[in-house]
Amino acid sequence: MNSAGKTVDLSVVILNWNARPFLVACLDSILRQNWWHTLEILVVDNDSRYDDSVAVVRRDYPDVQLIESGGNIGFSAGNNLGYKRARGRLVLFLNPDTIVEEGALDTLCDWMDAHPKVGAIGPRMTYPDGELQASARGFPSFGAGLFRNSFLGNLWPNNPWSRGYLQTGASPTRARAVDWLSGSAVLARREALQQIDRGRGPWDEDYFMYCEDIDLSYRLMEKGWPRFYVPDATIQHHIGKSSDLAQGKSIRRHHLAMWLFYRKHYMKGQGRLLAPLAALGIGARASLATLKLLRGYARGGMLRVVLRRKVGQKGTRSKEQ
Repeated sequence: MNSAGKTVDLSVVILNWNARPFLVACLDSILRQNWWHTLEILVVDNDSRYDDSVAVVRRDYPDVQLIESGGNIGFSAGNNLGYKRARGRLVLFLNPDTIVEEGALDTLCDWMDAHPKVGAIGPRMTYPDGELQASARGFPSFGAGLFRNSFLGNLWPNNPWSRGYLQTGASPTRARAVDWLSGSAVLARREALQQIDRGRGPWDEDYFMYCEDIDLSYRLMEKGWPRFYVPDATIQHHIGKSSDLAQGKSIRRHHLAMWLFYRKHYMKGQGRLLAPLAALGIGARASLATLKLLRGYARGGMLRVVLRRKVGQKGTRSKEQ
């Protein structure tokens, strides 16, 4: 850790929302290691009302910079808050539900220093059991939208559009150029981020959650900055699974973000002509995903519990009024 005012090699920006046990494990995985490169850690708390994240960071991690957003302002805006305070020539945006494995940060910094024309890189991501996690993919295409997770994909699972999007067949052990990197752990060069910063930061705040990492990589591509997958560094990533209808909200937000990305980047030429079909396809995917979720709730008896909870909440609000 370094004194204020000095430039450091790496700023680690961790955006947290009610993830205290994961956040503590993430911070410990970084702080227990001796790093060759100088680094700082910034935790941006997005209004964690349901746990003691803020108190724990303030009490137990005095060298970590704590930034309180004042509300749940979303993934992009939260990361922009951390970026504005970061002093590193390199910036790693990291989810709190991650574990940084031995030497990973030094490896990523060394790789970037050896490849000065690369704008952003992502590590090898794994689940806690060591299984490889998809973290680098191709940009979404109209064909991938038609075939991925649809009945057409079931009819033709080996179609080239899905394969291109999922990077099927790419070696998980070799560094390679990719289209976009998962926002759960993406390290970027400051010069590259500055070129896509429109005043509020490099992340587009029109995205509250989902697809903002695809958008970030797309704008880096437009500015001529390559993105690479670097498997010599490994970071574990827990993927949280909600047990109530918050999953329904996530489905809605995810598909709205997909449509936003399409409107921002594909509404030209043939893309404009295909826009009605794209909107219809995204809407259909959202509906199917919601039906699948509700079917799963019904089979597990969860639907009755959630609906009972929703009715109870409405009744409480009526009494308050």
